[in-house]
Amino acid sequence: MANPSKAKGTAWESLWTAYIRERHNPAAHRNVQMGRLDIGDVSGYYLHASELKAEKTITLSDYIAQANREAVNAGEPFGCAVVKRRMKGVADGYVVRDVATDVRLMNRLRDAEALLEEYAFEAWLEHDAHHREAA
Repeated sequence: MANPSKAKGTAWESLWTAYIRERHNPAAHRNVQMGRLDIGDVSGYYLHASELKAEKTITLSDYIAQANREAVNAGEPFGCAVVKRRMKGVADGYVVRDVATDVRLMNRLRDAEALLEEYAFEAWLEHDAHHREAA
């Protein structure tokens, strides 16, 4: 690849996709870029359009604005930027959302957990224990 910056971005997208496939969703995949109708760099991160960035200078406001536009295009309720941390692996990168998006996500999670606890208490106990152990 002639453009080193593009190669770095492509490598980051590939690493993130492999990480998500192994730990979250085996069907995760890189997307074809579609200009103004772009739907994010990688699909398969539950409920999110993911905009991946591997740049020396980090501009979160631009990344979040782009991720939120792409979430609308993708029909996903949330957008996030997945930012590579210099000199670190995928697990040390950052997933970034604006506060409004994060509050909407936490409200959805809270409401879903409350429903599970109310209607399937034993399943909720198992679910809660599993995710507390993972922390």
